[in-house]
Amino acid sequence: MNPSTLIGILASCVLLASVLLFTAESPQSFINLPGLGIVVAGTLAATFISYPLKEVLRVVRLVAIVFRRENTYIRDDISELVDMSRLWLKGDVRAVEASLEQTRNPFLRTGIQLVIANTKEDEIFDLLRWRISRLKAREHAEAQIFRTMANYAPAFGMIGTLVGLVNMLEVMEAGDLNVIGPRMAVALLTTFYGILLANLIFKPIAVKLERRTEERLIAMNMVLEGISLITKRRLPSFIEETLNSFVANYHDEIRDPEPPARQRDSSETGQHA
Repeated sequence: MNPSTLIGILASCVLLASVLLFTAESPQSFINLPGLGIVVAGTLAATFISYPLKEVLRVVRLVAIVFRRENTYIRDDISELVDMSRLWLKGDVRAVEASLEQTRNPFLRTGIQLVIANTKEDEIFDLLRWRISRLKAREHAEAQIFRTMANYAPAFGMIGTLVGLVNMLEVMEAGDLNVIGPRMAVALLTTFYGILLANLIFKPIAVKLERRTEERLIAMNMVLEGISLITKRRLPSFIEETLNSFVANYHDEIRDPEPPARQRDSSETGQHA
């Protein structure tokens, strides 16, 4: 499971438990199924109206992605590109094709196949950039579904509030608190549910999916750069160093806190200790 998602779930549970236990005489006062039904059913209905059925049905799969810890396998892609560049420099096309059968990255496989077919460099880049753009557009649309739901949920919370107020006004003359109380609860809790669902579920999922897309685009651009260097017949060592820059993790791109030699000495001293 994705650790940040797990931390977020635990933090939200603690928050809600604190609200229910310490700010209300009875936790049941925050439970109102009719109000929750108005928000959930209204949000889903508006979402189905806004998007094609096949796109809405992908929501379940996308939620599973948020909870799963996904690996982009960038290191594996770098290793495969470097190995294929060595074989390509040697002119061993059959070995490159054999390596392609083992790779699980279809984007990398397509690029190398075009290189083997002696496709023009600009045509290779045009095709691969188009695939990058297509993935970006598709996954942006998937995240946008949850952003749309985040906009709908508070709106239907307000609709539930209006419904509850209208129903409450109808019985105000009777003065029966046993009737006014539940209808007032519907009026207030629907807004609470709408804001809660929007900011604790829908928007975080959208942000998570957008961050996932950014990481996948970095991986695809790294592969694109590797294929570009292979077409230019650059040395494998240069290709490896260039591609590693895509995944290098520097705390500061301008200046290290101390010289690299001193950092190595410190790490070696710690190992000996």
